[in-house]
Amino acid sequence: MDPVSTSNTFPSETKVVIIGGGIVGLSTALCLAERGIPVVVLEKGRIAGEQSSRNLGWVRKVMRPPVDLPMAQAADRLWAAMPERVGDDCGFRTSGIAYVSRTEQEQEVYEGWLNTVEGSGVDSRLLTPAQIADLAPGSTGEWVGGIITPSDGRAEPTKASSAIAKAAMAKGAIIVENCAVRTLDMTAGAVSGVVTEHGAIACEQVVLAGGVWSRRFLANHGVQLLTLPLVAAVLRTDPMEGPTNCAVGGADFSFRKRLDGGYTITQRGALFAPLTLDHLLIGLDYLPTLIAQWRNLRVSLGREFVADFKLPRRWKADETSPFEMVRTMDPPVNEGLNQEAMRNLIAAWPEFQQAKIAQQWGGMIDVTPDSMPVISPVDALPNLMLATGFSGHGFGTGPAAGALVADMLTGDTPIIDPEPYRLGRF
Repeated sequence: MDPVSTSNTFPSETKVVIIGGGIVGLSTALCLAERGIPVVVLEKGRIAGEQSSRNLGWVRKVMRPPVDLPMAQAADRLWAAMPERVGDDCGFRTSGIAYVSRTEQEQEVYEGWLNTVEGSGVDSRLLTPAQIADLAPGSTGEWVGGIITPSDGRAEPTKASSAIAKAAMAKGAIIVENCAVRTLDMTAGAVSGVVTEHGAIACEQVVLAGGVWSRRFLANHGVQLLTLPLVAAVLRTDPMEGPTNCAVGGADFSFRKRLDGGYTITQRGALFAPLTLDHLLIGLDYLPTLIAQWRNLRVSLGREFVADFKLPRRWKADETSPFEMVRTMDPPVNEGLNQEAMRNLIAAWPEFQQAKIAQQWGGMIDVTPDSMPVISPVDALPNLMLATGFSGHGFGTGPAAGALVADMLTGDTPIIDPEPYRLGRF
């Protein structure tokens, strides 16, 4: 991460407290600070230390559910304006994202999606094998076709959140790291503040943008949020010449050019699924998805289950919370998946034989049953707003999600319709 100097103190009161210093929480803080609203972001570890800095960096509209497309389109506009807005380069480049298909069945999925978004203003189009060869020369893959959205792009996860945080602080936001929020403070049945490991802060509204931790936090207050953890295995290469600046995804690999000249690569067709108690408690809510995606999950029952089981599920405001016990969720690298990704990519583009792996990591994703986020008030906890469950898409849509949350908090006309993201849809 680009370094950021945050605050060592926090006020006893403010207008809005944001729990979680990932890109969604930071984007919300920026929007509120720009409107002159006092806001404090509380992060249990380091800002963007979890999935906000570990993702692939894609800013994507292609193959998004039609109901989720307006969010991605709004994010495009905000990403393009970000350098002027924050006074820094977040690495955003409109370089396009393409998916390639080996089978007619895969291509029919792309064709079907294109039909569902007709008239939406998306510039996606189908690709022929010849066009793929022109777009990314040197492939030995036998492609049936593909799809591309030229206006899609990429940004740099290790730069973007830092730049947004600095801009938010310059405009009045307070960001405090290494400060876990233990519980909500309640007055007359409504949220009136938060209790942290360092003391209480009174406020009028709270935003929970805690990623994979949001379910546990809410459960302690008697509210169920349907999210389950999955882990992506990712690697980056040293700087190298590659076939294209366009990000490309196949059924079992993906790559995108980085600002430093290397590539970020993953096994797009598989995620690591370390089982936890929550998989047993709410797994049936995911049954349709599990049936459809079972081959894409690498299930494991081991130390992750034990570590999760040991963390408290109920605690009081004066007790140490799970968020102090695990400051940063740092899942182990699944090197097997990364090796698969490299083998599959080299088979498709032999040029990647020259790639030298510079770093590997794991990133934990909080997945909802429909793979769409929850951006919603909570009826049982008035004055609490959720912005979580982004299912691996939060980096790309983060600026728009933050704007939507700020609009909903202030009563302004929302940047997009929030109805698809309501908590009550489950």
